[in-house]
Amino acid sequence: MRTTSVEWMKEHEIKGEKGVLLLIYVQPGASKTAIKDVYASTPPRLKIAIQAPPVDGAANEAVIAFLAKQFKIPKARVHLLSGETSRQKNVWLSGVILTQATETLAPLLTRLG
Repeated sequence: MRTTSVEWMKEHEIKGEKGVLLLIYVQPGASKTAIKDVYASTPPRLKIAIQAPPVDGAANEAVIAFLAKQFKIPKARVHLLSGETSRQKNVWLSGVILTQATETLAPLLTRLG
């Protein structure tokens, strides 16, 4: 089920530093690493398929690397705030503004149809 809400992406500030909070749902062990859809949960979450298995933090590391690549930021600016052992994760992108996040993700979501 697809939702048009962007509740899964919002501005968020930590210790005076601005960034964007992404609410994501991770599907580890996928055949290909990619943004899949918006997962219709409460609240909605951006669904990301990750090739890495959910073992020894490999999926978390892959999520961080994937988001850093998509946003063209260092991995050190991608912070897993919660969900270390869960498919539902909250990720903060420090120094990223909401318009940048929207511009980065819109083409990826548009391709999904």
